[in-house]
Amino acid sequence: MDFGDAIRAAKKGHKIARSKWNGKNMFVVYMEPLSLPSYNTSGTHRKVNDRTAKFIGEDKPLNCQPYFAMYNAQEEWIPGWLASQSDMLDEDWYIVE
Repeated sequence: MDFGDAIRAAKKGHKIARSKWNGKNMFVVYMEPLSLPSYNTSGTHRKVNDRTAKFIGEDKPLNCQPYFAMYNAQEEWIPGWLASQSDMLDEDWYIVE
């Protein structure tokens, strides 16, 4: 697949990767927008966590824009992954099953 096809697949919920990447089990995913109520909200199990509230304030909801994230060969989650020029121009993308 080319990069455009890979992006479309990721936006449909698939993990995507390149055959030329050296690391094993690496993939990229599309993280959809996320909205959470503020940290000081009661009566809900989903809300801003204390780590985020430290920076935006306990009384502010979180409105997160969509982004790509990578799971790398060291088994680390990397939010905000950016494609290189070779990532964008090569046609060795595939859907990880």
